[in-house]
Amino acid sequence: MPSFPTAARTAVADAQLRSNLAHATATIRAKRAAVVDEVEEWEELRQAGAAIKDRALQHLDVHLEQLESALTSAGATVHWARDAAEANRIVVELARSHGVDEVVKVKSMATQEIGLNEALAEAGIHAQETDLAELIVQLGDDLPSHILVPAIHRNRAEIREIFVREMGRTGRPAPSGLTDAPADLAAAAREHLREKFLRAEVAISGANFAVAETGTLVVVESEGNGRMCLTLPPVLITVVGIEKVVPTWAELDVFLQLLPRSSTGERMNPYTSMWTGVTAGDGPQEMHVVLLDNGRTDVLADTVGRQALRCIRCSACLNVCPVYERTGGHSYGSVYPGPIGAILTPMLRGTGHDAQVDSLPYASTLCGACFDACPVLIDIPEVLVHLRAQVVDRRRPGRPSLQDVAMRAASWVLGTAGRTTAAGRLAGRSAGLLGRWRGRSAPGGRQVLGSLPWPGSAWSQARDSPLPPAESFRDWWRRTHGGRR
Repeated sequence: MPSFPTAARTAVADAQLRSNLAHATATIRAKRAAVVDEVEEWEELRQAGAAIKDRALQHLDVHLEQLESALTSAGATVHWARDAAEANRIVVELARSHGVDEVVKVKSMATQEIGLNEALAEAGIHAQETDLAELIVQLGDDLPSHILVPAIHRNRAEIREIFVREMGRTGRPAPSGLTDAPADLAAAAREHLREKFLRAEVAISGANFAVAETGTLVVVESEGNGRMCLTLPPVLITVVGIEKVVPTWAELDVFLQLLPRSSTGERMNPYTSMWTGVTAGDGPQEMHVVLLDNGRTDVLADTVGRQALRCIRCSACLNVCPVYERTGGHSYGSVYPGPIGAILTPMLRGTGHDAQVDSLPYASTLCGACFDACPVLIDIPEVLVHLRAQVVDRRRPGRPSLQDVAMRAASWVLGTAGRTTAAGRLAGRSAGLLGRWRGRSAPGGRQVLGSLPWPGSAWSQARDSPLPPAESFRDWWRRTHGGRR
């Protein structure tokens, strides 16, 4: 993937993409606002969610051991995976041991993060996505662009074309005469998937939460496909990030109030599935849980960045972000797009060794809308600034960039009152010349700078910069107040 600015430039030029995103995010924002306004103690719930997550992270080792013990006592087998390669190896070996060439999957960010579908494909095993949006992405040979609605960048007409063209290649074809009406598209997906559910021997899921005291795993979803995966196949493999641990059953209650309102704009999820181990004659008879690190302990060691591990994957930050709304999720080049992806991806992968990853902390205006929307109070702007400092620090040994040179020059100018005053006067005296040479009128009659020669063009081509005033504030004060303080 190219760096974010390059990918974003392409995305912004796609009018259809911008239209799809604007419509979808505005709809979700409105639904969320309506149901959040119903809860008088919403801020108290946010604070409670953040506090529960922080306490869980402070004693993560204890809670993980408790979770392992509870799961084992309930008949599950627990596997520990340090990274993506180890997690994939575990899941592939489990699938191979049952002689299957196809598995059904519940939508899972963790399995996307580790590239599990690709690892299974290399082993000759097809991973069938069953979430409607994930199915659209998979059939279209596409990439997810949103945490909650992976196919948010597609409209109904595009989805119909994908179904008609691709469904027959992997199973039951789309019905003849398929329209782009949502009910018809959902019915086509249901028929296509039903035969896969009924013959599946192995299912793979993630988990929204894992309750340490009981060993209970929780998946919340809106379509029922998750319930089918979690109950029909005899073997269930669940891949869970270690940060998903909630210490007690009582504390889970807070998140089951926060998550649906923040994600889908609903008072509760249509399907909340909870399972604790294996029960004879009911549901899967073999259960495996893969507890995934993959960089999470490194994030935990970062005293500023660790708050990102509170994330409950609701996507509220994406739906209010002006940058995401214009560029979409693919521009981030990561499974985790939007504001949370701009901090989580660099922390999981590390900064200073990949230009694309290093560009993500700059994919923000720092407007703070994401912090206001986050149900667990992740201060994303604070972490973005923290990561920008990391990126700069890790580049220092190399050749300074143009930005580095500009910042050093600005630091020298602003380092003393005398130099700052002199620079202001110089800018004021040059205002007339700049106005005649490069000035133009902006909406509202303001006079702004036009395109400047390189390297100033990198700034002026994308921004309206006001002409410097002919008289600085210091000079105005001295003239009107006689130099009095």
